[in-house]
Amino acid sequence: MHELLMRPPGHAARVDDVNGETSERELLALEARYCSHGDTVHYTNPPKIFESCEGSFLYDAQGRPYLDLQMWYSAVNFGYRNPRLNEVVRRQLDRLPQLASQYLHREKIELAAMLAKLAEQRFGLKGRIHFNVGGSQAVEDSLKLVRNAKNGKSLMFAFEGGYHGRTLGASAITSSYRYRRRYGHFGDRAQFVPFPYHFRGPKGMTKEEYGHHCVKQFERLFESEYNGVWDPKTGQAEYAAFYVEPVQGTGGYVIPPKNYFTGLKRVLDQHGILLVVDEIQMGFYRTGKLFSIEHFGVTPDVIVFGKALTNGLNPLAGIWAREELINPEVFPPGSTHSTFSANPMGTAVALEAMKMMAETDYEMMVVDKGAYLLEGLEELKRRYKIIGDVDGLGMALRMEICEPHDSFTPSKPIVDRMVDEGLKGDLEVDGKKYGLVLDIGGYYKNVVTLAPSLHITKHEMDLSLKLLDRVLHRVSKQ
Repeated sequence: MHELLMRPPGHAARVDDVNGETSERELLALEARYCSHGDTVHYTNPPKIFESCEGSFLYDAQGRPYLDLQMWYSAVNFGYRNPRLNEVVRRQLDRLPQLASQYLHREKIELAAMLAKLAEQRFGLKGRIHFNVGGSQAVEDSLKLVRNAKNGKSLMFAFEGGYHGRTLGASAITSSYRYRRRYGHFGDRAQFVPFPYHFRGPKGMTKEEYGHHCVKQFERLFESEYNGVWDPKTGQAEYAAFYVEPVQGTGGYVIPPKNYFTGLKRVLDQHGILLVVDEIQMGFYRTGKLFSIEHFGVTPDVIVFGKALTNGLNPLAGIWAREELINPEVFPPGSTHSTFSANPMGTAVALEAMKMMAETDYEMMVVDKGAYLLEGLEELKRRYKIIGDVDGLGMALRMEICEPHDSFTPSKPIVDRMVDEGLKGDLEVDGKKYGLVLDIGGYYKNVVTLAPSLHITKHEMDLSLKLLDRVLHRVSKQ
């Protein structure tokens, strides 16, 4: 089956006749034999191999362009191979690419100061920045910070449909049991609260009425000691924090009612429960704001960020927290640590990305582009019965795919076919063939979540809508 793997020792691998490199067939054979499937997801069979990237496109070995509408789960907000950010990586590589984290370097200090000042401008609170490598690790650090602030309380609230990572602590506050099933629990699993998912909520309510309804349902947990979370005699909650994504990411880019978080924060403040906001996927102007929580008029106690901070060029994530939660007297040196936290390569490109964001009106640009794309999605919804819902906030857009008989029953099989059709690379527009890279999310894995490059051009937006039309037409006929 895999003849490459059956060759006797010392025999060279067959190479591609054109470019002298290992063929795609042989690469897939090597992957099947030697790569763990646990660190990736094989949505397609065979898995797709890409060779290069530029702007909004990925390219296969034949040079065919695939318009990417998910941009590495919103990690590449500023386009593949962004020249300005790539140049910073080259300069840092030649100057200070490595440094142990017990020492300081300019880029870490300047980046932390910039992020802390921006948070203070937006929320009116002094705070500090703490770095780590990836989003899950930053979530783990935030759990330590919260437990420390709340005298070791380990219980958290989180949302149904919420995603905060797959490390042991982060998976305990991620609603999918699938991520915990084989490994058990690290401490206590969160209590999961319904997210205000209006499309799948009770009928007959406006979005705002449903937001108010969801707040009241949460608030009733504190009515008496017998609701299980509150001791009215001591005024103590059993829960330390509520972990939220203002716009659900893996849950399907679900956008809550505008009034929901103000009501939720009121309840949390009344009962001494911290609000931890996960901005890993929606931060850095994905929704038209630096942080998506800004849309909803509340002040967080802790923010977790990552992904687009470095445009995907080098792993870097972190947390911002209020001064009283993170100052060195309460959270001293060594409270949590990673060898590569605040690494010079990551902090250098992140600092340049922040400078770039300050020089461009991303708020207006993202709002305008998002509105244009949403209008196009709404037109597609009018034409295709398999689209049950479209929505968007900035450039975080969703298209919920349903069975055509009612435009409501979730249809994962149709979405799976959409992904496969996009990756065939044979979608024709104006005489040229393209592929289309889509991502799947949602409670029923029936939502196409769209996170195009924030630098996507008008031509590329029009192309994306035409390619979606081609895919929808194909799967509607199957």
